[in-house]
Amino acid sequence: MHSLGLSGGLYRPLSQEQVETIHEAALSILEKTGIGFEEELGPVVDILIQAGARPEANRSRLTLPRDLVQASLDQAPERVLLYSRDGKNDLDLSGDKVHLGTGGAAVKILDLESGKARPSTLQDLYDIARLVDGLDNIHFFLRPCIPTDIADPGYDLNVFYTCFKGTAKHVMAGVNTDKTLHEVLELASMLAGDRQRLQNKPFFSVITSFVISPLKLSTGPVKIMLECLKNKIPVALSGAPMAGSTSPLTMAGTLAQIHAEQLAGITLAQAAAPGAPLLYGGIPGRADLQTMNYCGGAIECGMMNGAIHQLARHIRVPNYNSSGLTDAKVPDAQAGWEKGMTTLLAAMAGSNYIHHAAGMLESMICVALEQYVLDDEIIGMTAQVLRGIKVDPEHLALEVIDQVGPGGEFMTAEHTFAHMRSEYFAGNRITDRGNRDGWIKAGEKDAWARARDLVKKKLEEAGPGYISEDMDKKLRERFDLQSIS
Repeated sequence: MHSLGLSGGLYRPLSQEQVETIHEAALSILEKTGIGFEEELGPVVDILIQAGARPEANRSRLTLPRDLVQASLDQAPERVLLYSRDGKNDLDLSGDKVHLGTGGAAVKILDLESGKARPSTLQDLYDIARLVDGLDNIHFFLRPCIPTDIADPGYDLNVFYTCFKGTAKHVMAGVNTDKTLHEVLELASMLAGDRQRLQNKPFFSVITSFVISPLKLSTGPVKIMLECLKNKIPVALSGAPMAGSTSPLTMAGTLAQIHAEQLAGITLAQAAAPGAPLLYGGIPGRADLQTMNYCGGAIECGMMNGAIHQLARHIRVPNYNSSGLTDAKVPDAQAGWEKGMTTLLAAMAGSNYIHHAAGMLESMICVALEQYVLDDEIIGMTAQVLRGIKVDPEHLALEVIDQVGPGGEFMTAEHTFAHMRSEYFAGNRITDRGNRDGWIKAGEKDAWARARDLVKKKLEEAGPGYISEDMDKKLRERFDLQSIS
């Protein structure tokens, strides 16, 4: 059963009154405290001033009147489409439709053979893309790890090329400069056929970490954001403050600050490119005040990410947020409960584009190929919750109950055979439902070991990639691309 775009909206951590209170608080923050900016953003600041923002005397910050913010929200699209290369995994980001996928910028990977952490490489990125391409419940591919063996220049090009080669699902990643963005645009246009076809159905999008929390625009990402919108490439307005560190300790205070930052980003984007496709990108986190480490697997992160969708729905903008983070170092029980809880909460809330939902370990520092298989199972179970329980004459089965009668059995009933493959979640077979004797005969393998076997099988079955030899030759004649296999 396909799990793409199922509807959430089942979990509401905030009442409607609380949503409105936080929204009003965010508008007050922008009117009173305002948004800061770095000196190099002068021309961008002028865009906001021309739209109606009010500069302070020393131009160190801007305040945004609520009527300016509201006018910008009225221009932002309520629905954003993110396309796949093959048309099989197009993402309709609207309403409470839920999509879950990879994410992160890990610098380590657990080696498939040794199980030990090592620096991640371009080949690892390709292997992850090929694996994820064959996992039905992972809906998109956000570049999950940093190839530490690739340096500038050429880093962004090699990352996007590798993602495009490994999967036909929608690709998202960040870029480092305006220049490399245009190189990626040229590469993607060659794959699409031309620039117009790419703009009509953009099969990649860009993360723009436009804000330095609290409340300060970041020069490089803002410029990249505006350049993306100018070229009709969708962007995620990523903002990820940590409660107790870069936002107030309280959840409500963190949500109010995030909402204010997102409203400022939307206002800037719409002032520069009215109607441009973007995602409300609030990613609330929590700091451990004893160590100041990021607590990615905290249950409160699941709760706040659920609330983020409510805030985005309130202003009618599709959202990008997070689940599936864990502080566990390996695919163990802690990883399971932290990932399961946060993914279920974000999906039940109805978040539209949930990244980090697959593969992540060690508070986003590490990934593991095996974890993608395990998380595919978690996401699939979450999708089953969203499907709910179907109640109609066929599923109530009153005629079958009458036919079987008192003391009968249903195992051989035609009704059982008709529904045995669709009523219950089958999964990717990583969950062990056999008896102990069979488990012992199979080598007494835990979930991590079973996942390792399935990864190897999936990679052996994966095809040659999504870039033909002829196109690959053309790309290599035009760009300096590293070899992957």
